[in-house]
Amino acid sequence: MVLAEDGLRVCHRDKRGVIRNYDFGALPVAPALQRSFAAVFAARCAPGGGWDSAITGFNIWVLLRAFAKFLSEQESPPGDVDEFTAALWSSWRLSRPATDTGYRQVKVLANFLLRDERLPEPVREVMAKRVLKVKAQERAYQPEEFAEIRVTARRMFRAALLRIRENTRHLDAWRKGAFEPGSRDWLIGEGLDCLARTGHVPRYQQARGKMVMVNRYRLAMGGARPEVTWQRLYLSRIESTSLAVLLVTEQGLNATTVSEMPVPRATPDSGQNGGFPVYRLELEKRRRGGGRHFETRNLTDFGADSPGRLITEALEATAHARAFIAASGSDLDRLLIWHETYANSGRADPESPRVGPFVLGLARSAGTHWAIEVGLAGSPLRRTRKTVNVLHRREPGQNTQDTHDRVYVMNEPQAQEAAVPVIADGATAALDAARRTVFRAQLSDGPEDSEQQTATAGCTDYDNSPFTPPGSGCGASFLLCTACPNARVHPGHHARLAYLHHALESLRTALEPGHWETDWSDAHARLEDLKSRLGVALWTAKLAEVTSEDREAIDHLLNGHYDL
Repeated sequence: MVLAEDGLRVCHRDKRGVIRNYDFGALPVAPALQRSFAAVFAARCAPGGGWDSAITGFNIWVLLRAFAKFLSEQESPPGDVDEFTAALWSSWRLSRPATDTGYRQVKVLANFLLRDERLPEPVREVMAKRVLKVKAQERAYQPEEFAEIRVTARRMFRAALLRIRENTRHLDAWRKGAFEPGSRDWLIGEGLDCLARTGHVPRYQQARGKMVMVNRYRLAMGGARPEVTWQRLYLSRIESTSLAVLLVTEQGLNATTVSEMPVPRATPDSGQNGGFPVYRLELEKRRRGGGRHFETRNLTDFGADSPGRLITEALEATAHARAFIAASGSDLDRLLIWHETYANSGRADPESPRVGPFVLGLARSAGTHWAIEVGLAGSPLRRTRKTVNVLHRREPGQNTQDTHDRVYVMNEPQAQEAAVPVIADGATAALDAARRTVFRAQLSDGPEDSEQQTATAGCTDYDNSPFTPPGSGCGASFLLCTACPNARVHPGHHARLAYLHHALESLRTALEPGHWETDWSDAHARLEDLKSRLGVALWTAKLAEVTSEDREAIDHLLNGHYDL
């Protein structure tokens, strides 16, 4: 049952088996409004209601708590949904911050409330008004900043991996009887065995209910601090977040996708007989829309710095935690698993799925806490994702190409700066292509006094050709006369050029396409341009006027007899 009989308590079990319980009786609003919120919430949590993930329901719950507090602070709080007014909604809308978060709060809550048929029409009309989306100010990290984040995350995770690896060796040696019973190493091994099985070092409950570490193990392990007790076999929250940061820096994934990523499995037969393990990452991003939620990537571990090496290390660092969860009978499947420091103290993250003392996935504020720990101004996860996909991978990361270009690339200053030489090169190439294929000789009514005749046109400045150094005389092919601003073409040249055009088209049918394209296409394109300027009728008439002298000149030209 999703909605309890009292109409106030909702139990949400998502498709992964994660369970969340919500008590709407705790909201500071009238009882009737509590039940109205609970009814809509329960309908969305029910199978087929649209909320397939427990985190979605939790996010709405947090928003409803904020909205309920807002309502309770009004002079005349509404008793139920049908008492909402347009002014009340406008006031809530103005109370939201002018950020992307505020934009989403307004849109999400409106969509939630619109599902109650009793919502007054004036309120619906106000909700229908366009809410301007705040332009994102998020920028990619500079190269040195990105490198520092990656090094810091690697250092923190690497230290944890080496610690867990060393203590795993100690535990394996104890289980094989390598230590003298009662010795310090033996006590440490026994403590690690208890830690692997229960998630805690040996402890007992005092009269007041407090759990206390057994003293002989405290002395052997060097105290009761996390770093000398449970951290011997498990990642802490900050270390698990370091692993998440590394996954983002290498794969450009969304933080939620990383948080919910199942444990990658090596593909069948990979890694056997001296081969390399190939891990299959199963990625989900619900915001992509129906039918496009899922994506897979294969990463191979073929050595240090290979794409799959981080997955191998992550599996090693979380092996004991995953074994504990499997032994508990839970079907929760996440790569990110960490041991909470303050078990059952109320300080752990309530929104994260958990098994015993273990929390699975990223907590809501994990990125922020990690940033504080390493001295960053804010969570690095979103900015790192943008940095990787825009500047390093340079391709969409769980987005369409349009979204990647429009949302991530076009407003990124580093991408804009990098695009300047590319655009300039493109413009130069386009200009060069235009110069090669556009008729650039000048049309005239007749020959000029200083004009020298060539095989295709008249030349007014032989000594200063754009194709050769100044003063050296023109050594270019007569085919380039149609691309030269020094050239003049008058009616006396039209028949010969029309014949050249006809001859080039004949060559097109006789030569390999690549050969013709390389040697003759530019000259043909310029003559096509001239033909369009003079008109098809005139061009056809001039072709009929071709003389034997014209044919001989063009034949010599095409056969290379004029080449120096």
